[in-house]
Amino acid sequence: MLSTNSKDTEKSLEHRNNTRMALKLLPKPHPYLRFMASRFVSSYSSHFHCCPSSSSSLSRRLLFSKPLRAGFRLRRSSSCFLIRNAVTPRAFMSSGATTEALHGSASSKAYGSDQIQVLEGLDPVRKRPGMYIGSTGPRGLHHLVYEILDNAVDEAQAGFASKIEVVLHEDDSVSITDNGRGIPIDMHPVTKKSSLETVLTVLHAGGKFGGSSSGYSVSGGLHGVGLSVVNALSEALEVTVWRDGMEYRQKYSRGKPVSTLISQVLPVELKDQQGTRIRFWPDKEVFTTAIEFDYNTIGGRIRELAFLNPMLTINLRKEDSDPEKVQSNEYFYAGGLVEYVKWLNTDKNFGIWNLHHSVVDEKFLIQKPLHDIVGFRKEVDGISIDAALQWCSDAYSDTVLGYANSIRTVDGGTHIDGIKASLTRTLNNLGKKSKTIKEKDITLSGEHVREGLTCVISVKVPNPEFEGQTKTRLGNPEVRKVVDQSVQEYLTEYLELHPDVLDSILSKALNALKRCKYGRPGQIRAVPARKSRREAQPGPIARGLNTGLGRPNPAALAAKRARELVRQKSVLRSSSLPGKLADCSSTNPEESEIFIVEGDSAGGSAKQGRDRRFQAILPLRGKILNIERKDEAAMYKNEEIQNLILGLGLGVKGEDFKKEALRYHKIIILTDADVDGAHIRTLLLTFFFRYQRALFDEGCIYVGVPPLYKVERGKQVHYCYDDDQLKKLQRSFPSNASYNIQRFKGLGEMMPAQLWETTMDPERRMLKRLVVEDAAEANIVFSSLMGARVDYRKELIQNSANMIDLHQLDI
Repeated sequence: MLSTNSKDTEKSLEHRNNTRMALKLLPKPHPYLRFMASRFVSSYSSHFHCCPSSSSSLSRRLLFSKPLRAGFRLRRSSSCFLIRNAVTPRAFMSSGATTEALHGSASSKAYGSDQIQVLEGLDPVRKRPGMYIGSTGPRGLHHLVYEILDNAVDEAQAGFASKIEVVLHEDDSVSITDNGRGIPIDMHPVTKKSSLETVLTVLHAGGKFGGSSSGYSVSGGLHGVGLSVVNALSEALEVTVWRDGMEYRQKYSRGKPVSTLISQVLPVELKDQQGTRIRFWPDKEVFTTAIEFDYNTIGGRIRELAFLNPMLTINLRKEDSDPEKVQSNEYFYAGGLVEYVKWLNTDKNFGIWNLHHSVVDEKFLIQKPLHDIVGFRKEVDGISIDAALQWCSDAYSDTVLGYANSIRTVDGGTHIDGIKASLTRTLNNLGKKSKTIKEKDITLSGEHVREGLTCVISVKVPNPEFEGQTKTRLGNPEVRKVVDQSVQEYLTEYLELHPDVLDSILSKALNALKRCKYGRPGQIRAVPARKSRREAQPGPIARGLNTGLGRPNPAALAAKRARELVRQKSVLRSSSLPGKLADCSSTNPEESEIFIVEGDSAGGSAKQGRDRRFQAILPLRGKILNIERKDEAAMYKNEEIQNLILGLGLGVKGEDFKKEALRYHKIIILTDADVDGAHIRTLLLTFFFRYQRALFDEGCIYVGVPPLYKVERGKQVHYCYDDDQLKKLQRSFPSNASYNIQRFKGLGEMMPAQLWETTMDPERRMLKRLVVEDAAEANIVFSSLMGARVDYRKELIQNSANMIDLHQLDI
């Protein structure tokens, strides 16, 4: 992602109450305003969003953000939230506060039959849109596209469509056209309306409920609400159907038909045309952000669907009045998941700047594969399994992506559990059978087996069980058994026929185990398996004994110490915490937050300016280790990394994430607004992404946004967060006004009171919450930009040099 502008970013302001001096914190924080910010806000591909326009291009392409102004619930005072799509420059000393008292009326205290509401038709969707599309921000806006797109893909999975066209129109509408069978238009026997109007206006009406009366044997749509939800949340919707030599059209507005179904005979040359086109204009009354669809966001989803459906071609086009800004691409991958895995292990710069290219060239591989990609398809008991996997020698993390009926299951599910368990068991069995693992009591864990693995698994289930309408996790228990057995059978057969591949994979897994235990691969031939965490005994080197293999390894001791400490509850006690950590007095992680700041100077200001009740400060000494290029032993040896693990309570890498073990549920990265600050921020994001990616899924990672400018005019002080705000503020001054502008480059330049007022005060600060939307693209970005291959970064810099505004270059 690139820089944020006011049109793309939703910002919420919580204004001060006039009685601020009397305010006290309640035990629990105020519920944060949860609005989703634009996932991709530029014309270039990215996975995350990070900070305002002053940050370097590297980290700004990294993280998708949710800008927030979060405040706490206050006692004996009222507060209000003013939500805007754009924030004007703030003058803290001169701006007035808007307050809104919330008073309970007499009628609200009464509770009788008059208070029971019955929502009919599509009213529930408009009343609670977040229940159906996740949010009313950019994520929910793009989810509308995915609902219609998934319907078109279902036609392709059923074997009736081969081409889909998606157009982002200049008027902020989207049209999706497929060449499938077309929605039926005859009279429905139950609703006494046309079937077209039924599926557009009635919840839980569709042809995907399974059984003999279903129109689809396998589909991503299950609940019969996708198309009707899009209709309900659209200011206008136009549907066109081609069937039986006829063309049918009808218009809708906010879920209700505004025209009758119009039909006409197709010309002779088009008499065989069939399919459906849906064009919709999202309702500005529903969505809290500007209506703007991002080309790269939708392109990322389309690319996934093209990989998952090898016989399907999807075209994406973005229209613009300026011919130079028109974008288009065709997605077609005949190799399916094998090409997907190759793409995941390939630099796309051909790379970062062309993530939607449909050709994968071996010469652009960013990681060294241990073997050719292994892929297979199989159907068991009506469940179709398609999987592809590859281990790379120079990768220390794993990428496992799961799909069910072409729906990305970001929270995993039984298909992911099945393939992980099968990989671990199969490799352990084959290792002992081939005598590669010579000690009987050695057992490779899933973490060691999957080191360097890139794997994609797609299952098609006739009756899938998803969690909610957004379908983030698959729950069918029978899928795990089928996947487990299928992977074991195929992988066993393949590796027995390719013993060299088996030796390479086991060698890498054993090296991972030895690094975890001893720090140096190859020192110890066999490592006893641990019976339990409490009963784990350190090896001879870790105990510091002289076994003839050399002196005790510091990396091993550091790794062992860090692992043992984070596994014990004592890590949460002050005696086990890093010495630099200035902890808060609150013991409730839900209301506690920690600022990770750059350097002792900024740390000193932050410690003096913070609210000690709920804000902790952890200063970092310079730049932390780039763990993308280091193994686990080197990571645990690094003092700053250990401080982060122990101070935050992150747990052990590779183990299931437990949010309740965190000491702070809000982790705020606060660095200087220069190149070094952006680099430190990127190193931290790399660490969090590789060490404990679930932090992003749980919404625990934030970026603090300090102001760039301080403008003094008389006794008034204004803080501006980017150049646009500064220019807007300057235009608001009289032409003969006299004022002074100070450009902040470091947090240490701010006085503690200034830092509190602009960056740490929950009532007035600006935070951006970071969420991983596309793990595949995120993995490529980190591998390309933070990995060991210098030539790709050099080429990236050369190719993107013309995008840099030299006036903004901070050197």
